[in-house]
Amino acid sequence: MHRDEAGPGRGGAAVAVRVMIVDDQVMVRAGLAAIVAAQADFEVVGEAGDGAVAVGLAAQVRPDVVLMDVRMPGMDGLAATERIAAGAEPPKVLVLTTFHQDAYVFRALQAGASGFLLKDAEPAELVAAIRVVAAGEAMLSPVVTRGLIDAFAAGAVTAAPQAGNRLAALTPREREVLLGVARGLSNAEIGTELGIGVGTVKAHVYAVLSKLGVASRVQATIVAYDLGLVRPR
Repeated sequence: MHRDEAGPGRGGAAVAVRVMIVDDQVMVRAGLAAIVAAQADFEVVGEAGDGAVAVGLAAQVRPDVVLMDVRMPGMDGLAATERIAAGAEPPKVLVLTTFHQDAYVFRALQAGASGFLLKDAEPAELVAAIRVVAAGEAMLSPVVTRGLIDAFAAGAVTAAPQAGNRLAALTPREREVLLGVARGLSNAEIGTELGIGVGTVKAHVYAVLSKLGVASRVQATIVAYDLGLVRPR
């Protein structure tokens, strides 16, 4: 089933976040759709049961956020995420899975996912995660974040080869913003720390991602850790 008509959210509220759900289990999709639809400013604009359908549907309905399962028959969620993230003005992808093995996390993040959340998260956590990635931030569950930091320390995650060369293209202010992103700060927190507005921070983040040749804040964080700009705590 898919819904591709824009319109008011629950109670007639203006829709702020258009969400597409991708999972091969019908009951899981129904549960996620119910959680999303319960938010006055959310709207479910599409549902898909496999990665190949998800890629085409995302281009058609143009969601703001895609909730993406990892393990599906045919094209899996990681391959679908990579294809969706490579498109023009791609949506944010929030990967949902019952697995938190490092391999899944790293592949999802490197494919362009903006966040990674375990399926056993509470509904409120899911709603918060959608809001976070829709706002352009990165979202990782605590267990995933810890594993990612450990991987940085062990050298298991590396930045794209060209990222080091592109780092030199950043202005001093952009480098400061990158450090804030790598420390997990929100745009508002970076703005407060640097004494600049949130809109200015967003512009700097966009410039950082573009200059580094990465698709998300998480990938920019990988670059910062891999190049030694930030040390694992």
